[in-house]
Parts: sequence; structure tokens; C-alpha cells
Amino acid sequence: MATSIAQLKNYRQSPRKVRLVADLVRGKNVEHALALLSMLPKRASEPMDKLLRSAVANAGVSAIELFVEKIEVNGGLTFRRMMPRARGRGSMIKKKTSHVTVSLNAAKPKAVKAPRQSVAKN
Repeated sequence: MATSIAQLKNYRQSPRKVRLVADLVRGKNVEHALALLSMLPKRASEPMDKLLRSAVANAGVSAIELFVEKIEVNGGLTFRRMMPRARGRGSMIKKKTSHVTVSLNAAKPKAVKAPRQSVAKN
């Protein structure tokens, strides 16, 4: 079973925005995920594309056989900057970064079953 991991650290975009892209490719075939990312109009799609290609290269297996097993987006460093405000004050601006970790696996992920709805009979 080929498992591959790739990381992207201190990517200069907030984790909240990067998670939107990560949620789209989680659990998908790598070929399908790369096709999705190439057409997605989000800024995070290009670095995510590069990260997936790096993980495929680390695995040493063709992308057709691999699936995105796990993808995590966590907060990285936060750059603190000051912005001049009224009456000589200053306010804090937080420039957030993201750490993205992708794990690929050759085995197809297990389908998550939805919980059964019980229907009361009268």
C-alpha cells in the first residue's frame, strides 16, 4: 500500500479560505482532484495543485491509483502589523498563514455511511 505525505508550510493565506479548497478535494481520486483544482477560481487552488503533485511524486506511483486520504489545513504564523488610525492611535492587523498537510493512499477510502433515520410507526 503506497502512502505519501506532502506539506506546505507558512502559506500566506488565511486557513479559513484554504479550507474551502481543501474540502473540495478531500476523499477524491488524485486525477479528479487535479482536474478540479485546475478550473477552480480560488487563489489557493494553484499551491494546492503543486502540493498534490509533490505528494504523487513522493509516492512513486501513478496518480490514477491514488486517493486523497487526508488533507489538513492548520494555522501557521501570524504576522502582526500596525495600521494608523484616528487621533494618533494604531490598530493591529493580523496577517495569517496556513500549514497544509496532504496524505495520499493507494487504497480507496471507505465510504462514510449516513446515520439511519428512524421513523416512528403509529
